[in-house]
Amino acid sequence: MLTNKAKYGLRAMCALTGSAEDWLQAHAIAARANVPPKFLEAILVDLRKAALVRSRRGQTGGHALARAADAIMVGDVIRAIDGPLAPVRCASITAYRPCHDCADPSRCAVRALMRETRQALSGVLDHCSLATLAQRAGQETWMQSAIGDVPVGRISRRRNAPDATRDAEPIST
Repeated sequence: MLTNKAKYGLRAMCALTGSAEDWLQAHAIAARANVPPKFLEAILVDLRKAALVRSRRGQTGGHALARAADAIMVGDVIRAIDGPLAPVRCASITAYRPCHDCADPSRCAVRALMRETRQALSGVLDHCSLATLAQRAGQETWMQSAIGDVPVGRISRRRNAPDATRDAEPIST
């Protein structure tokens, strides 16, 4: 399951992709992506460590993509924030850990199914660039209008809220 942290990270990356300015300050990213500012700081640290975002201090500083949006895959962003895509560690390629209760991992039907699941998920996320995601997200309500920092909608935090924009989240969880 995609965590809120990863979902917010994807929103922040889309905000950086859609920015006409070279550097965006954290408060501007938070406003454009509808991400809690304090949470965004931790997310930006993870993205910086993974070399997906670069940062610059000072009056003209802020955050920017480390490389072109079409060279950053959605799977890379999710891994930088949430870790491996595999639903269980024994199915992971990069963070494999055997199960303690499995006698023979090579013959485990559950592990085989989870590896197939991981491959399918990876196949989608590793072939969708940030540029493609940002293009898809361009019409979503969590992005800000082109005329400035005027919100074009909000996402309700309650599942059964009567707000019509509640169903407009770009990434289902």
